[in-house]
Amino acid sequence: MRTWSCLFVVVANLLAQADWGTHGGNYAAWRYSSLAQIHTSNVGRLTPAWSFQTGDIEHGLQATPIVQRGVMYVSTSQGWVIALNAADGRLIWEYRYAPENTAVYGKQNRGVAVSQGMVLLGTADNHAVGIDAQTGKEKWRVNMEDTRQCGCNITGAPLAVKDVAVFGVTGGDSAHRGYLTALNIRTGRFHWRFYTIPGPEENGHETWPGDSWRHGGGSTWMTGSYDAELNLLYWGVGNAAGDILSKNRRGDNLYTASVVALNPDTGKLVWHYQEVPHDVWDYDSVYELVLADLPVAGKMRKLLFHSTKAGYTWLLDRSNGEFIKAWQFVKHSNWVAGITEGGKLVGRRDPEIGKGLFVCPSAMGGKSWNESAWSPRTGLLYLPVVEACNDLMAREQEPQEGQIYIGGSWIIKPPPDGKIEGYLAAFDPLTGSRKWSLPGKTWFMASLLATAGDLLFTGDPEGNFFALDARDGKKLWSFQTGGGHRGGAITYAVNGRQYVATPLGWGSFLGMFHLSIFPDAPAPRAGSALMVFALPEVGQ
Repeated sequence: MRTWSCLFVVVANLLAQADWGTHGGNYAAWRYSSLAQIHTSNVGRLTPAWSFQTGDIEHGLQATPIVQRGVMYVSTSQGWVIALNAADGRLIWEYRYAPENTAVYGKQNRGVAVSQGMVLLGTADNHAVGIDAQTGKEKWRVNMEDTRQCGCNITGAPLAVKDVAVFGVTGGDSAHRGYLTALNIRTGRFHWRFYTIPGPEENGHETWPGDSWRHGGGSTWMTGSYDAELNLLYWGVGNAAGDILSKNRRGDNLYTASVVALNPDTGKLVWHYQEVPHDVWDYDSVYELVLADLPVAGKMRKLLFHSTKAGYTWLLDRSNGEFIKAWQFVKHSNWVAGITEGGKLVGRRDPEIGKGLFVCPSAMGGKSWNESAWSPRTGLLYLPVVEACNDLMAREQEPQEGQIYIGGSWIIKPPPDGKIEGYLAAFDPLTGSRKWSLPGKTWFMASLLATAGDLLFTGDPEGNFFALDARDGKKLWSFQTGGGHRGGAITYAVNGRQYVATPLGWGSFLGMFHLSIFPDAPAPRAGSALMVFALPEVGQ
């Protein structure tokens, strides 16, 4: 009996290594795979294995696919979900979400979660949907909040933890109050909701004067992380609203621009750390939260790395939220003079009503939402960096529920050296020391993928999907896919053969600015497709 139990564990572990089971590759958001059949010595032999056109070209394909037990699940911008045989691309089923409100803004979707035989999807009209993973049939649908009233929707992939699926929400640039919602995976029944802006009689409410809390932003539009040992769910919270206009919300404005750690069983706040108190630069803190155990000052610590629009990476102790360090990953930063050893912002440069202010990084961010990767083999954190600044102008604006509430404008400008640029860079996550960088023709807007083959994969807007040596950044292989890259590449194995899959097709709100920022660059190609690569089979 004991032998069979051990064999079951071994098989389960092998299956887990072969899959890409969650949005970030694992609950720690590493975007790393332990597969190493494809490595630095043979990656140059990669060849297309199969491809699939989704047919939904609106806003491109921004999702990160999920692969479990040989089946790939991918979502499109309009909320279609497609199940494919991950070995050959054969269509198994297709689900097309029928929106209840077709007049919604921002049709884009960054992925699904798959758990307990269900595929979990968020939609542009702010619904959560549960789909049978075997048949593609809709099992339940929940309206989170009327999008016509809140001006919000769900664009990020949910996170399935235990028996619940946790969904974030947009609305940080609207007169809206952000939240996280947990629903039962099997039934869609409401489990809990955590509001990112505390209401009356809740801790932190005092940081919002008057009724400013009702329209304060604090969206949760990306995907969180989870530590099973600590039983803590981690999520990043976006900017306060109005983004630039702050006179009506004097105070720290909790829990905007923060990391929150919640009990996933109850939704109760365990700890929080606010990176940017009283955010006036539109510096969302919603991006991926990378969890790793590393030694700090000779002591092993449970760490959380958080690289955000502000151009800094924050290091926190994820067990209690203790600040450890913050280091700057962009070359151009002037919104503050610096961050102290205790985590305090010094030398803030806040916008004033009617006065222009030149600030770096821009509201696009020192990085966008496309995710970083961390490799336990190299010990390096890989970031897609954007060097751009903006002129901020705060203006008077009264909030109207659910309507855009920015309180000003920004105009993207080059840094002082006169050039907007993008590049990939590898950093020591503990010190911030840059180990190598690779410049792009424009910028890199696809997520990164690291593997145990010491490879780093990503794509560019020009359509090139490529592999780098993760240790020194040397380009080892490249393939012109014919579509710009904005989603998240993954790797997985079926029947012992390793595959690398990339979504392609340019899109998203930021993607629309590409030609105005890079007028001399070739236009990124739209579309919506998956292209999958593998090494030639034996005998080929």
